[in-house]
Parts: sequence; structure tokens; C-alpha cells
Amino acid sequence: MTVLPLPLTLFGYGEPAIAHSWQAERIELDPCCWIDYSRGFLSGADQLLMQLEECIEWFRGRRLMYGQWYDEPRRTGTTARTGAAVPLVVDVIRSELSAHYGMAFRGLFCNFYETGQDSVAWHADSIGRTEVDPLVAIISLGGPRTFAMRPQSGGPSHGVQLDSGDLLVMGGATQHHWEHAVPKTRTAAPRMSVTMRAARSGCTSRWNPKHEGTGAKPTN
Repeated sequence: MTVLPLPLTLFGYGEPAIAHSWQAERIELDPCCWIDYSRGFLSGADQLLMQLEECIEWFRGRRLMYGQWYDEPRRTGTTARTGAAVPLVVDVIRSELSAHYGMAFRGLFCNFYETGQDSVAWHADSIGRTEVDPLVAIISLGGPRTFAMRPQSGGPSHGVQLDSGDLLVMGGATQHHWEHAVPKTRTAAPRMSVTMRAARSGCTSRWNPKHEGTGAKPTN
């Protein structure tokens, strides 16, 4: 278990809580894809990082690349370890997002980046293969990192710096037409992402190449 000093960031210490008057800035990526960005959505974000680091059952995944197995450059967790419980504020966040967007956010997926060499390669979330226009919410805890995005069809990438307590929500057809990544960096404070997803009940992908503009195209 990693022992992390507090605070990791200027305003990261204290009991985790959602900002009372949080607002999100809508950034249009293209006519059918967007992200919402809310700076300072969560106070006490460093404290929540510490709590999750202690209670989550962490593992390091492996991927087959070029005929060899490689450890993923980060730790991942989805459930609490035996005898531990996920902090109640996680359910509060899930309820807040569900009420705000009118769709039920479910699940919990955490990535733990302990150093700047921990990263996530370019990808679109797998929920985009089965659901039309899902919402993917990410709450960033700990040190700042760049969240990069680029269109799958080609073109320049864009970066958003996520600080401790920031919220980013990807919506519209973003999971069908865009990719995202957390690139490596020379130095970085420990950082954790908390991801929740939402999709309309019974809405599964029926992508047809003749209707590429509908936003239902599955991704790899």
C-alpha cells in the first residue's frame, strides 16, 4: 500500500463533499460530441483519494501486445476489498450526477496513477460498443494530469488539465467518434480517476455504415 502525504494539492484536504453551486462548462467537440467540465466539483478530493486507496481491491491488468504480455502502467480497482467499504460520498456523487443528467449512473471504476510514468493509452470506453451515446463521468483526485482527446477519424488532439476535485463528463456520440488518453509525463503527484457511466435503458447500438452520422458507430 502506498503511503501518500496530505495535502497533495492546495485545497485537497478535508471531508469530501460536492460543491453546493457547481456548474459545468459545455465544450462542443463537434456537432454530435461534447464534454462538460466542472472545476472544483468536489472538495476534499485528496482525502477521498486516500480513502479509496485504502479500501479498494487493486490489481494491475495485463495486455497482450505484439505476442507478449505486458503489465498495464497503472493500478485499477472496481470493488472494495474484504472487510472494507467504499466511502458514502461516492454514492452521493452518483446520485448528484444521475439527477443532473436525468440518467442513472452506475458502477465504479478507478485508475490509480502513482507516478508520471503511469498512463492510459488512446481508447474509447467499451460501453460505446453496446450503448448509443452513453455518458462517462470522471472525477479526478490528487495531482494534476492532462486528459487528452482526439477524433478517431484523424486530426489534432486536445488536452484538458484535470486538477484535484475536477469533474469531466463525456457525452453525445463521444465514445463512438473520439478517443481519450492520459499521457505519460516526466514527473507527477499521485492521481486517481473515479469513473461512472450511464446509458439509456434498453438503448443498444445498431450502427449502420450508411448512417455514420447518427453517432452509433462502435469503437475498438
